[in-house]
Amino acid sequence: MRKDSDTVTAPARVTRAPHASERSSGQRRVRSIGAIVVVVALLALWPLLAPNAYMLSAGVIVLNYAVLATGWNIMGGFTGYISLGHIAFFGLGAYGTGLIVRDTGMNSFVALGIAALIVLVVAIPVGYAALRVRGASFVIVTIALVLVLQLVFQSWRSFTGGSEGLVVPRPFDMLRPEMHQTFYFLFLGLLAVALLVWAMIDLSQFGSGLKGVREDEDKAESLGIPTAGLKLVAFAISAVVVGLAGGLYGLWFGDLDPIFQFDVVLSSQVVLMALLGGSRFLFGPLLGAIIVGSALEYFVLEFGQSQFHLVATGILLAVVVLFLPDGVLTGAQSLWRRFRHQGETSIREMSAEELRATQTASAGPSGSSRSAPAAGSAAPAVGPDTVTADGRVVADDERTDADPADDEGGNHDRG
Repeated sequence: MRKDSDTVTAPARVTRAPHASERSSGQRRVRSIGAIVVVVALLALWPLLAPNAYMLSAGVIVLNYAVLATGWNIMGGFTGYISLGHIAFFGLGAYGTGLIVRDTGMNSFVALGIAALIVLVVAIPVGYAALRVRGASFVIVTIALVLVLQLVFQSWRSFTGGSEGLVVPRPFDMLRPEMHQTFYFLFLGLLAVALLVWAMIDLSQFGSGLKGVREDEDKAESLGIPTAGLKLVAFAISAVVVGLAGGLYGLWFGDLDPIFQFDVVLSSQVVLMALLGGSRFLFGPLLGAIIVGSALEYFVLEFGQSQFHLVATGILLAVVVLFLPDGVLTGAQSLWRRFRHQGETSIREMSAEELRATQTASAGPSGSSRSAPAAGSAAPAVGPDTVTADGRVVADDERTDADPADDEGGNHDRG
């Protein structure tokens, strides 16, 4: 027979309870996804509310701006690197999609995916070279990228059409209003993906490393964070999102011009949208795109093809830099906190009676037994003279000759 000592007991499985930070991160992730769903659902109502086809097409343009600003914010918002060259990837995505569809007859959305891969291949070496510098040097390098590509696509007339433009075949056989509505929902879906990517990065270790680059890149490097690799990955993801927006815009608009597709002014407007709304917020670029995009469409509608919108953009950019450097949402958050804590002060005034009651309650049973009088004797009276000049409460039996308040009155009593 087998003895009890011969029985082998399987070790109990130990389950680790989720850490508080993990639970908090999961809750924030759920809240972010829920907020994205709500915002996308609200934006989906615009085709039902738009009074005419022009307003619906304006909604498509605003959503295009929102995708561009959110894609730019994956790089600029997390790392603090201000790139004025992301519009180059917008143009590459548009021309890549249009040229593939024109020359191969491929499905439009398959061509869009291939164009996004081309943008990724171009963005990696460009980012590797550009991210070796910082500050104004980085801005100049990104602007140079836009100008070089604009010159190439404008001069290569036999392939890109040059200044005459490139006509992209339509992906759908629809009337113009139906085309606007279809592409409105396509841009809305792309915006939802871009928002989801931003939210996931924000709540990940990858995002924490990027924020370290934004706050102090040298210190992040000294702590062992691979800043160069993190910046390059963020740059590539941002470029792909912007390239997808460009390809979708090319399929919608159908007529591409290198002067517009590689426009530094458009790039600065996208940066303005992200900074105006708040580059550290999930919906900051979307808010900025709605404000700036609606204003640009209003100027075009009221003043035609004049350059007044450029003047308004410059004034708005100056206002943002001077008065709202962290965006509208940051200013609104600070204002809310100020009104929320308006009645609270950092130092609370207390009377002598409240101070004595507080100290008596905090002393507890041990303090009361220590200072309790002997049986048959009366408890020492606590009067106003027990509050010293510096606000301390001192019992009569604990006062000494060294107390400054007793230097004069105490000597007379003893005399």
